[in-house]
Amino acid sequence: MSTLLDILLSGLFHAGVLFLVAGGLQLVFGVQKIVNLACGSFYALGAYVGVTAVTWAMTQGVPPYYLLPLLLGSGLVLGLVGPPIERVLRFVYKREEGFQLLLTFALLLLSQDIYRFIWGATPKTLGNMSLVYGQTVLGPTSIPTYKILVIAASIAIALALGWLLQKTKFGRIVRATAENRNMSEAVGISTGRVTVIVFTLGTILGTVGGALVVPTAAASLDMMVELVVEAFAVVVIGGLGSMRGALVGALVVGLIRSLAVFFYAELEILSIYLIVIAVLIFRPTGLFGKPIE
Repeated sequence: MSTLLDILLSGLFHAGVLFLVAGGLQLVFGVQKIVNLACGSFYALGAYVGVTAVTWAMTQGVPPYYLLPLLLGSGLVLGLVGPPIERVLRFVYKREEGFQLLLTFALLLLSQDIYRFIWGATPKTLGNMSLVYGQTVLGPTSIPTYKILVIAASIAIALALGWLLQKTKFGRIVRATAENRNMSEAVGISTGRVTVIVFTLGTILGTVGGALVVPTAAASLDMMVELVVEAFAVVVIGGLGSMRGALVGALVVGLIRSLAVFFYAELEILSIYLIVIAVLIFRPTGLFGKPIE
């Protein structure tokens, strides 16, 4: 029972962080029809800046229990990088998908070199900061309370995002723009403004996800590529453009990864690929995706 609970909680923590990045990827694709490989660079940026912000705050005498607000705040502020990058991508909105993928992958590689120049090639960590809130005992097992807080924060963000897209005027505008951009422009919607806001929101989801993960994992140059692989697995499983699919796909990938790490770590990536292959064979559009016309 203890082992099963450990696997479940570990899987939920990873799924929570993964959903934030994959959710941003889905949101951007839904409106801009671009598969943004640069989402991994946002994730790594959030991680590096999160480490820097917390380390600086601790040297200034800020109490350690401000860890979570500091990480969330640094991730939110990094949304400022969204508009300039969206401005670059604006030139390829109507180009073929292969060109879009190459450009976003080029941005990923470029950001990797920039991060190496700023933070160096050595991974950055926060030591045992994940234990600053203590341990939470759940039956026969215990888990760092920080992980529980991250799971709760991810659920809250998912609910807020669902409310924003389904229950607000802005959400209706976003869905209309995603469904028919030309018709939306014809009725007076500023689709350019919507695109900037949506891309910025997607950027924030990625940077917040990266910031939240650093107390439990090192910020490194490799993390952005590893994240892109997992995020695309989530997209394939859940369905391209579906936020509900991003949530379910993140849960599947997170739990499968946790099971593989516990029983045989060498199967961690292979197990995810096997699920992706099965979905591509039996349901190419994913669990909740729709065929792209």
